[in-house]
Amino acid sequence: MSETAREHFWIIDTSDTSFENDVFVRSQLGLVIVDFWAPWCAPCRTLGPILEKLAEEFQGRFTLVKANTEEAPKAAGQFNVSGIPAVFAVFDGQVIDGFEGLVPEQSIRSWLEHLERRGALVEIEHLLESSPAKAQEKLTPLLAQAGDEPELLNLHADLLFRQREFEACQAVINRLEQRGFLEPRAEKVKAALELQGKAGADIDAIRAVANASPQDFAKQFALAEALAGIQSYPEAFEICLSLIAADRKNTGEKARALMVEIFRALPDGSELTSEYRRKLSMALY
Repeated sequence: MSETAREHFWIIDTSDTSFENDVFVRSQLGLVIVDFWAPWCAPCRTLGPILEKLAEEFQGRFTLVKANTEEAPKAAGQFNVSGIPAVFAVFDGQVIDGFEGLVPEQSIRSWLEHLERRGALVEIEHLLESSPAKAQEKLTPLLAQAGDEPELLNLHADLLFRQREFEACQAVINRLEQRGFLEPRAEKVKAALELQGKAGADIDAIRAVANASPQDFAKQFALAEALAGIQSYPEAFEICLSLIAADRKNTGEKARALMVEIFRALPDGSELTSEYRRKLSMALY
């Protein structure tokens, strides 16, 4: 069946010439399912109508791209297709899953629903920084369907913190902690919440008091805590390092613990963490 004869645009035929655009470019906008098949393949002739039926049923929630291996041999080689039918899921320019052979309709439907959820989670992750409100809008129905899943709760806690809904965020963390452990993502959110609890003080007043008493280590540490609460981490780190050098066993130990707490809250791979872990190590040893 030619693309022009398709009833809906979410089922298309491709070739080597159009494959890049039909699959990888299109996958930047949503989930793409690629069906490698051939007219002489009996299982393909059974599987193809099932996939097309599901594409119609899902009403554009994924695009089905039909790749006849005789018309798209390079694409089949690119995907290392060794037998047909072979079906691949592509999202955001990446192959994320697939299967080979004839699979029952209900199994494929469940697979598609799982992929759709994965795609929604990836989209939400992309929106966390740029548009937390849109991320919340897309997360809400997922929570309604499976609000007990740790993956969703971890994501929800992160999102609530970014929206500065700290009480609700703490409630989600408490819920996760009832299992007796936290995933790394939730640990970071918990650490960020603990630092946030140090905010709210009059930073200018605390700074003035600290500047007036530079040898009062307790006042210097109070300034470092207040700075951590407003995420002025570099300045907080520098004060902590000076306290470790000047008062290692007393206020310096509190300063070391504060630095570690900030490290826990910072994103994985943070350059700030790398820089100040190195400085802390040098100060301690």
